[in-house]
Amino acid sequence: MTQRLLLSDRTLQQLLAARGSRLLATGMCLVMLSACTLSPNYQRPETPAQASFKYAEGWTQATPSDALARGAWWELYGDSLLNDLVAQLNANNQTVAQYEAQYRQAQALVRSARGSLFPSIDLSAGKTRSSQGTGSSSSSLSNNSSGIRDTYNTQLGVSWEADLWGKLREGLAANQASAEASLADMAAIRLSLQSELVQNYLQLRVLDEQKRLLEATVEAYQRSLTMTENQYRAGVSGKDAVAQAQTQLKSTQADLIDLVWQRAQLENAIAVLLGKAPSEFALAATERIPALPEVPLALPSQLLERRPDIASAERKVMSANASIGVAKAAYFPDLSLSLSGGYSSSSFNDWISLPNRFWSVGPQLAVTLFDGGKRAAEVDRTEAVYDQTVAQYRQTVLDGFREVENYLVQLKVYEDEAQVRNEALASARESLRLTNNQYKAGLIGYLDVVNVQATALSNERSVLTLLQGRLVASVQLIAALGGGWDTEAAFSPQP
Repeated sequence: MTQRLLLSDRTLQQLLAARGSRLLATGMCLVMLSACTLSPNYQRPETPAQASFKYAEGWTQATPSDALARGAWWELYGDSLLNDLVAQLNANNQTVAQYEAQYRQAQALVRSARGSLFPSIDLSAGKTRSSQGTGSSSSSLSNNSSGIRDTYNTQLGVSWEADLWGKLREGLAANQASAEASLADMAAIRLSLQSELVQNYLQLRVLDEQKRLLEATVEAYQRSLTMTENQYRAGVSGKDAVAQAQTQLKSTQADLIDLVWQRAQLENAIAVLLGKAPSEFALAATERIPALPEVPLALPSQLLERRPDIASAERKVMSANASIGVAKAAYFPDLSLSLSGGYSSSSFNDWISLPNRFWSVGPQLAVTLFDGGKRAAEVDRTEAVYDQTVAQYRQTVLDGFREVENYLVQLKVYEDEAQVRNEALASARESLRLTNNQYKAGLIGYLDVVNVQATALSNERSVLTLLQGRLVASVQLIAALGGGWDTEAAFSPQP
């Protein structure tokens, strides 16, 4: 008898071991299946290779990477007020705030997609009052003569979808790539707005210098008019000289007035970039134009890698690639496991008691057998979206190369032009000095002086306009490079 009992125990142990092995094997199969994904292996799309730029030495082709640091590139202009304005933009600009909110939305979608990988637990409790007819055939089933019955229920349920084909994980990967693209979009818009602010500020400072030049010129022309009127009253010069002096003075005064609205427009644009109403913001004039930064002769290609628009375009390709796997997973069955249990009773007093318990457990396999081509159309759509994002990524890279080339050649041409215009300005100033001396000596008429003065003023303003163009082009080049050309910062990761 004892021996038979021992054999029964061993048999039971063997049965349990066999069942455990089957459960373990089943679990391992589920794990292995859950490692499957149906999206294509991601590879960065090929882009046109460019080993160097035509107008800069030291450039090599590299891989986009916006994780490299940019630094406070606006500090290259050495203006403390400009530094403060950029800090205000970073903190208060409403467009940046919009993109920041979009990024938080994308982060929330990532957390939601990650949560779908885990089981969900639900708890419910409630009371139900129901009524049933009290005819002769069913009156014995009712404990209440009115046919009304109260039912108390409490239930705890656990459900989990096994990610056999990678649908959930590919959805998570797509959301993660979209969130990273959103972050890059926010960096791109911030860089663009910073560039716009710095350009507006530099143009405003050049206008301040233009205003000082015209004010000094108006004072000089006023003295010339007074002297010409005195000569006319003394009979030394004719009425035509007075008319020329008045024309020259009034034209310059009109140019000076014209600068007022130009400066106001730039000032109002800066106010909006700072998140302020134009009526609440004002920039006092200064007597200094920020220095033009010197562009290095050799620049590492890693600088172009930091462009956030290129990073955003590539991450959108990654998101589209993962979405293909989600669409293909719809062809395969979904496996969900559920477990529920609780208590149900018609009496509140003994509601939570052992006799009133109930439970259920089991898997559920669901697959769509026919959908009229809906899944195939969705796969085709996601593949078309992928092709679209690849083309957009390649175009963004090409646009980056084009912008850098344009601003490099623009700065080079401006530099050569500045040298010639400064020489022309020096000659115009010398000619004006000599002409004034001849006029004071009575050797020439005032008309000759007017022509030389107009030429000198035109050259003065042309030099300032060219300086404004060089400053703006330098900012545009910095933005095209992803934010500055600090080689030490370029190889440092973002904090």
